[in-house]
Amino acid sequence: MKNNTKPKTDYLRLYDELKRESASWTAVWKELCAYLAPTRGFFDGQPPNQGRRIDHKTLLDSDPCLAVEVLCAGMMSGLTSPSRSWFDLTLAPEELMNLPGAREWVFEIKKRLEDVFAKSNVYSVLHGFYQEISVFGTAAFLLEEDPQKGIRCRPFTIGEYCLGTDAAGRVDRFGREFFMTAGQMKEFFGEGKLPPAVRRECEDNRSFSWHKIIHLIVPNPSADPAKQDYAHMPYSSVYLTENGTLLRESGYREFPVIAARWEVKNAADAYGRGPGWKCLGDVKMLQKMQKTKLVALDKSTNPPMMVSANVQGEVNLLPGGITRYNGTTDAAVKPAYQVQPDLKSLEASIQSVRETIRAQFFADVFLMLSAQNYSNMTAAEVAERHQEKLLVLGPVLERLKNELLDPLIDRAFNLLFRQGLLPPAPPSIEGLEMKVEYVSMIAQAQKAAGLAALVQGLNYAASLAASNPEVLDRVDYDRALEEGLNTLGVAPALLRGARETEEIRSARRQAQQLAAASAAEPNPDK
Repeated sequence: MKNNTKPKTDYLRLYDELKRESASWTAVWKELCAYLAPTRGFFDGQPPNQGRRIDHKTLLDSDPCLAVEVLCAGMMSGLTSPSRSWFDLTLAPEELMNLPGAREWVFEIKKRLEDVFAKSNVYSVLHGFYQEISVFGTAAFLLEEDPQKGIRCRPFTIGEYCLGTDAAGRVDRFGREFFMTAGQMKEFFGEGKLPPAVRRECEDNRSFSWHKIIHLIVPNPSADPAKQDYAHMPYSSVYLTENGTLLRESGYREFPVIAARWEVKNAADAYGRGPGWKCLGDVKMLQKMQKTKLVALDKSTNPPMMVSANVQGEVNLLPGGITRYNGTTDAAVKPAYQVQPDLKSLEASIQSVRETIRAQFFADVFLMLSAQNYSNMTAAEVAERHQEKLLVLGPVLERLKNELLDPLIDRAFNLLFRQGLLPPAPPSIEGLEMKVEYVSMIAQAQKAAGLAALVQGLNYAASLAASNPEVLDRVDYDRALEEGLNTLGVAPALLRGARETEEIRSARRQAQQLAAASAAEPNPDK
């Protein structure tokens, strides 16, 4: 009896507080759904497996939805591309990579993570994640272990969940509502945990009836690292019925929800604001302008008519139709007024609003190589312009790095490690810190400014060496090579270690010394 009353007084109260804080955001989320993401959103406790009609009286122009898709595709290919490497692992500091077995072990860990990401549903979930965060400003998914594929993501849509933050503004509380059938509840929780009414439904073969479930993940005040049971893990996880019956209680060793915000107004906000918030007014204006254009076209091709009282019967407005008329002076049927819309000016205004919306969603950034003419530019100039445009995403990408990419890799690493799917670390580096470096297309564009400065500095040193060759003694070309390749996204594992490099150079110096000694010896044949 105690287990059933505790959630009602504690867990349900915590969930109600999270839900109450999200209520003020719901009205805007619904508008964003209607105008920018009609297939997203979960509001008003709607049961699953019920199709929702798209209001095409509102969505007359699909260009804003296309701009969202362009941003999603651009973020997917530029930040977390499934077809190319987008992160590297190294030790901190990097000199530790020269320890025995370090480079090979780090490379194997990276390969295992990439394989798991590829065979799980991570990338399919990330595409929806980018759509949610670009429209609503907030996106989240749950990352858990999977017996077959190592990890598995459970995506969420806006309105389905609610978030809370700690004193530093980090998301550390999560609650959601979802539905399960009686049969699914029996399979997931076990028959012994079911409420009596649900158990009777299963016994009476009524297992397809839907029931609302509440899932809550919050920091555990009783956490104790010295104890391994779920009651002392850092985060508590509970499943409840809507009347407070406890279905399952467990825990997590780290926060399992990957929740990110596009931007936040202040650290106390649990939810973010994205491009969709900024251009919602433009999107509404675009739909209104399209409606005005359609009405003008309709009136110009099918204007309102004036009908004389002498007309017999109904007016036939079909092509070739006949309308009988007894009069001899006035026309029987004529337009009430003439509509001559300036469609060219109206279309130009519509196109201007479209371009504004596309700019808000950075569609011009991701489509610029195909939308602009670079025939008179060199490849270096094209690359430089590409990099400059991508830099406008810098602040957003830094937040995504902290709230999406870092937690994703950390959580996946920990799950695989606990399942025994990662090789043990060599004794020389056991217990050392591992660092993540991002080498995606967008990350490289951000680093490209540093590469240009590096090349310029080396060229300057070379120009000074023409007058005084000793200045090159101050330049560490090995370090410059490492920094440049790191900026270009070349895997550190492709570089030889310091010891191997020194052996090659030593052998070369010995060969040069032998050749010089051989050349200096007198030739007895002469």
